[in-house]
Amino acid sequence: MKANGSEPRQMPDVAQLEAELQREKYKKRYKRVLRSTVYTLIVVAAVAVLVATIWMPVLQIYGSSMTPTLDESDIVVSIKGTDFVPGELVAFYLGNKILVKRCIAGPGQWVDIDEDGNVFVDGKLLDEPYLAEKALGDCNIELPYQVPDNRYFCLGDHRATSVDSRNTAVGCVAEEQIVGKIVFRVWPLAGFGALN
Repeated sequence: MKANGSEPRQMPDVAQLEAELQREKYKKRYKRVLRSTVYTLIVVAAVAVLVATIWMPVLQIYGSSMTPTLDESDIVVSIKGTDFVPGELVAFYLGNKILVKRCIAGPGQWVDIDEDGNVFVDGKLLDEPYLAEKALGDCNIELPYQVPDNRYFCLGDHRATSVDSRNTAVGCVAEEQIVGKIVFRVWPLAGFGALN
């Protein structure tokens, strides 16, 4: 006779047991793969952040001092280092801001700029194809000017508006101020590529 009106439970057959065993194995494998994927993503993200902050800082451009080379809101990648060749783009700290300018002359070199904005380094006129126009700009240093040891003379590409090494408010850039060399634009996609 049945107790409290329920039907007797049937024992599962072998096929049902195998199906349940497969489902349990799948759940364990799924959890293991999911955990492994999450750990991998965390490690990759940590490595990316480490690389971005230590070796290759990513910076966003503010202002117009580097037009036409860089525009406001461009996102660029820099490489750590202090070995610069004149003409390279440099990011450096000024107070609590990071500025981007072009390295024009290194330690010990003489810089002169005429009224038309032509720049001379050690008496030779610089070829500056990256400029849209030349200008003496906001210059309050005495020219010709010798770059001090361990410093770099840097100018913005938009010479009429850029406040840079021509002005004592910025001055020459010390090696310890330097974030790195700007080498690559990643945004906007239309301008994606190496910078020079």
